[in-house]
Amino acid sequence: MNTRLSLPVNTSHHYAFYPRAVHAFGINLSPRMVEVARRDHPGLRFEVGSMTNLVLADASITGLVAWYSLIHIPDDELGSVFDHFQRVLRPGGPLLLGFHVGDESVSKTHGYGGHPIHLYVHRRQHSRMCECLCDAGFVVEARKTLTSAALSDIEVTDPPPSRFAGVAGCPENVSGQL
Repeated sequence: MNTRLSLPVNTSHHYAFYPRAVHAFGINLSPRMVEVARRDHPGLRFEVGSMTNLVLADASITGLVAWYSLIHIPDDELGSVFDHFQRVLRPGGPLLLGFHVGDESVSKTHGYGGHPIHLYVHRRQHSRMCECLCDAGFVVEARKTLTSAALSDIEVTDPPPSRFAGVAGCPENVSGQL
């Protein structure tokens, strides 16, 4: 089975772009976000869990998308998270990351809609993320910095391509072809 894991579960529409042959599911720390995801995407699997302790079998995932989820992981925990990613990915399984580029961590006290929150957003340079990925056994095959202007140039195909383009890392034992 072609199983893709998405971290974190959110209200994003990206689940609709996976090919039908892909069994996509998501994990999020927030029970409320899982509830919203289940409501918005009936028929897909969503679970409460943490990327810092993935309770999944070794080599059970064919691909993993961590879209802006690592922004809440402190630097000293990144290596452990990437070790979990490496453990659950099958050999050759792609890893696609999205993260904020920068050099600082910012404390946020208000979320979208003005809701009170307390969390940190960690911004990192590509070089830092590449170093952590390589330390966990990944090979970075592509990297790109997107601006809001660049996002408007992205074309979504329907049906989408059968493989992810823009892979940020692949296990070291892969030749580099996707």
